Amino acid sequence: MADTLQKSEALSGRVALVTGAARGIGQAIATHLARMGASVALVDRDHEELEEATATLAADGHDVLAIVADITDENDLARMQTAVADRWDQLDILVNNASILDATPIAELTRSRYDQVQAVNQNAALWVTLGLLEMLRKSKTGRVVNIASILGIRGAEDTLPYSTAKGGVVNMTRGLAVDLASDGILVNCICPGFVDTRMALLPDGSGHEHQTDWFQDIYIKYGRIPLRRAADPADIAAAAAFFCGDDCRYVTGQVLLVDGGVSATF
Repeated sequence: MADTLQKSEALSGRVALVTGAARGIGQAIATHLARMGASVALVDRDHEELEEATATLAADGHDVLAIVADITDENDLARMQTAVADRWDQLDILVNNASILDATPIAELTRSRYDQVQAVNQNAALWVTLGLLEMLRKSKTGRVVNIASILGIRGAEDTLPYSTAKGGVVNMTRGLAVDLASDGILVNCICPGFVDTRMALLPDGSGHEHQTDWFQDIYIKYGRIPLRRAADPADIAAAAAFFCGDDCRYVTGQVLLVDGGVSATF
């Protein structure tokens, strides 16, 4: 599905930064925005996969920049800001996508693990936004898109740190939307459901969540997901592209569940 998008000039002249862009949803969003004409900074801490993702886009003629950074590190955040300013001296779109998975049973949860998940999945999105705010304020089309999760809306077993962090991103989106409205910056949030990415691999290494008998039976065969399939990263990227583009003019502080309808059932 990711290769069906046709190139356009809808975002020509704009600069986007996507965190967690080396793979999965982040890579799909970076690719989608680049194909819409935007210059894109891809940020990730995984050097090799980031370079590969960026090289693929560059080979296709897109204006891209790879920035290896840990978004929880203040020095890396400052370096990231400098790299974008030096390359383009502008920023119009920020996509806070970087995240880590957690499936710790509550009986095994430690304070340090909980704090780590909050630091990456919630707090970093705020500090990245505030760190890049000066450049976003100069844009006439400032956009912030936060990638949360359906687990920020619903609960599930062994997801307490992850769900709490993603729920924080959901309401942080609303707060930022209000605070940044006077700057003309629109802030919105996407909550993906089940997506075919590396995060869908089972923590014990036994396989892929979407290929298990229980997933195929409950979610696909019996329609717990009404569309009867997991999402492709490109499905999330398409929703993000709307929030980043000119068709989104009067939408801010909103949370869009891109989940194949799973949240509509009971």
